[in-house]
Amino acid sequence: MFSDGLRYVKRIAILIPGLIISYLSIDTVFPYFQRRVPVAVAVLITYVLTAYILIPAAIRLIRIIWPPRHLPLYCVTPDGFASDPLNVGVLATKKELSRAMKAAGWHVADSHKSIRNVLRHGFSTLFDWSYPNAPVSSLYLFGRHQDIAFQKPVSEAGTTNRHHVRFWATTFDDADNLTVRSIHWHHRAVHVRDDKLLWVGAASLDNGLAPIRHNLQVTHMIHPDTNRERELIVSQLQATQLVKEVSAIQLRSPYKLVNRAFRGHLHTDGKMSIVYLNPKS
Repeated sequence: MFSDGLRYVKRIAILIPGLIISYLSIDTVFPYFQRRVPVAVAVLITYVLTAYILIPAAIRLIRIIWPPRHLPLYCVTPDGFASDPLNVGVLATKKELSRAMKAAGWHVADSHKSIRNVLRHGFSTLFDWSYPNAPVSSLYLFGRHQDIAFQKPVSEAGTTNRHHVRFWATTFDDADNLTVRSIHWHHRAVHVRDDKLLWVGAASLDNGLAPIRHNLQVTHMIHPDTNRERELIVSQLQATQLVKEVSAIQLRSPYKLVNRAFRGHLHTDGKMSIVYLNPKS
């Protein structure tokens, strides 16, 4: 009974900032722009500011102030929708991680903040041009976007079909006894270059394009079998001979996620494979 009550309190706490932002958008933001530009433009500006900046920022702020006490099950989109399940982890320094992924045939994704990269990515999607380092969108683990991402094209042309994985740097209590509660995802330590970190990852496969349910933007459709992507990364890393051992953590029982893409869904067995790289990898 108490846990149910606490859950409702948390939901209300998240709802209140959204209501406040919505009220301010209607009462303040829209009238401000309406006096200066045509109504249609004012509506568009208000929508973009509210949906893409104010509400996502409020949600991320709440998650930073009121974080959970365990490793999350999945990362989320900037606007708070559930996205890829966490399904793989690599115990290594950043240099070791990059070297091993490169040896396995993966490419570090370019920054999506560059206009040149964004345009090149768009053209590669539309015209099936090769772009092995194409950017990936930012996904979040309670206020933090990925620290590094890798991708591997399914074919030489285009980026509509590609394997990709986003990693977040975390610390931990004991490398020999990792659990959902001994991994400290909120302790960011990527500035410590030579320390061993647990790079918690969300691996998935882009296999098409689809509209987003709530705003009709075009996004990548994700293949529903995320377990297969996890096993792909593990097997390819093992093939490099740079892996010391592989273990697994059961985050929870198998579950499904409704993806933000129209008619999209994901399923997972709830496991996260942990890859231990050799110290000299």
